[in-house]
Amino acid sequence: MAGKLFLIPVTLGDTSCDRVLPPFNRSVIAGIRHFIVEDIRSARRFLKKSNPDILIDGLSFYTLNEHTSPQEYAGYLSAAEAGEDMGIISEAGCPAVADPGANIAAMAQKKGIEVVPLVGPSSILLALMASGFNGQKFTFNGYLPIEASERTKCLKTLEKRVWSEDTTQIFIEAPYRNLRMLDDIVRCCRPETRLCIAANITCEGEFIRTRSIREWKEYRPGINKIPAIFLLYK
Repeated sequence: MAGKLFLIPVTLGDTSCDRVLPPFNRSVIAGIRHFIVEDIRSARRFLKKSNPDILIDGLSFYTLNEHTSPQEYAGYLSAAEAGEDMGIISEAGCPAVADPGANIAAMAQKKGIEVVPLVGPSSILLALMASGFNGQKFTFNGYLPIEASERTKCLKTLEKRVWSEDTTQIFIEAPYRNLRMLDDIVRCCRPETRLCIAANITCEGEFIRTRSIREWKEYRPGINKIPAIFLLYK
């Protein structure tokens, strides 16, 4: 019998595990010795925070990030194939959603290993829930282009979809470029288009505001270097 592959959510920042993660997750973690993680140091910190009694030195860690090649992670599921449960942990939120893990989940599905997603916070869904925007039709676009002309073109395309397809458009930016992103949105989009900015979700100083582009022109929030989600809708 193969083991299971658990997708283990992490807190979105420096907040209590009890606030956003169910007790069941702790019991699952307690039974796992092999973890595929985005960063070993932060994964060890999270595991100790979640399960204070866990014996970190008795665990095995396999790194999975944007630099990990398919050749490197090809053997990562060997413990699961041998009958042991394994877990995937990203830096924040839910693995495999705007974070590494999807390739491992796909590999597990192909090998017939049961993939089990655990309940936990997703900044994308929490932002959508609070925005007041269309939750029936939405698209997550990840990071937009950095180059100015390409970014402008992309923003105009996303706004067009908002109005023509009645679809909420969601995207993110590197925290240190948040204010630049806001400036670009205000410059490119119609005054009547609405923008929701959701930052520090579930953490101290949580900020979630929905305003028209016209209103955002008069207000500049303190979101520099803070993890944020941007949502556009009509």
